[in-house]
Amino acid sequence: MSAQLPPPRLEVRALGRVFDGLAVVDDVSFAIPAGQVTCLLGPSGCGKSTTLRLIAGVDTQDAGEIYVDGAAISDGSVHVPPEQRAIGLMFQDFALFPHLTVAENIAFGLKGDAAAKRARVTELLEKVRLLRHRDSYPHGLSGGEQQRVALARALAPRPRILLMDEPFSGLDERLRDDIRDETLALLKEENTAVLLVTHEPHEAMRMADEILLMRGGKIVQRGAPYNLYNAPVDRAAAAFFSDVNVLKGRVKDALTVTPFGDFLTPGHADGTEIDIVIRPQHLKIDFDRAGRGPSPTPQDGTPARGVVERARFLGRESLVEFRMDFDGTILRASVPNVFLPKPGTPMWLMIRRDRCFVFPAKGADA
Repeated sequence: MSAQLPPPRLEVRALGRVFDGLAVVDDVSFAIPAGQVTCLLGPSGCGKSTTLRLIAGVDTQDAGEIYVDGAAISDGSVHVPPEQRAIGLMFQDFALFPHLTVAENIAFGLKGDAAAKRARVTELLEKVRLLRHRDSYPHGLSGGEQQRVALARALAPRPRILLMDEPFSGLDERLRDDIRDETLALLKEENTAVLLVTHEPHEAMRMADEILLMRGGKIVQRGAPYNLYNAPVDRAAAAFFSDVNVLKGRVKDALTVTPFGDFLTPGHADGTEIDIVIRPQHLKIDFDRAGRGPSPTPQDGTPARGVVERARFLGRESLVEFRMDFDGTILRASVPNVFLPKPGTPMWLMIRRDRCFVFPAKGADA
């Protein structure tokens, strides 16, 4: 007989919360095992932070159940107070106590004798590389250092679950990636189940083992970052992770006419209006027609002519906008390094058909 798997560290079942007749959280369910980082990702107002508040216990759901290690902490008959849930909280403003030293801030939520507290504080200060700031006060630290103190304080009581609400949004953009990586390494080392709320796709992609994409109070797609990026459930999901180009058309005999020739669109009834979505990095300039570069490969399809509207250098790449001859559609191509053709320059473009997504147009029948 195989060993029985332990229950998820955190499990949410059919969670619902209504404000003024509007379902802000609508039938939300998910589970997080120990050691996993799950990101609730979505635009402002989609219900992410409300979900976090319900799990923390600072708000109460109208429907659904919340379990920690298989035991109910909030359902129709049980509502465990926030301080008894063994759940750590970390918010974007860090909320450090200005009158306490770094060590005192970290020790604030600890119980037990003084020696055990001191040992745990020292352990965490070493992990976040702030041992020399033990007796400093928060106002004397940089934003990144304050963030690391807040993380150490949240982890000090060894919570089974850590809830993080936009924890990096107050940091200088240049620091964020390093701080995220350091935070992720420490969370994995502590084997904490983490629910991170963010509206930034880059943050979710960098941090998460699993992403829950939320919209209008519902989870519309879930999975590993790679799967959400490469197999979006709809046009809005694709556009949330990056800029997209959209070719519009109507299906006839399982084909849709585009500037790049007939496009196979099986599975859609004749007359269905569809969106063919492609990211700028998969729109290719046919340099071969200008006497440069390799010949197009079969998956690139039929070249189409466009005229440069404008071009901008973005640091690692250039973004070139074209107005297509076929129907006046504006398409954007991402080109590595510096490529700044003058406005009015005609060029030929191709698309990676194997990198396109086909969805019913908004408002059309699925």
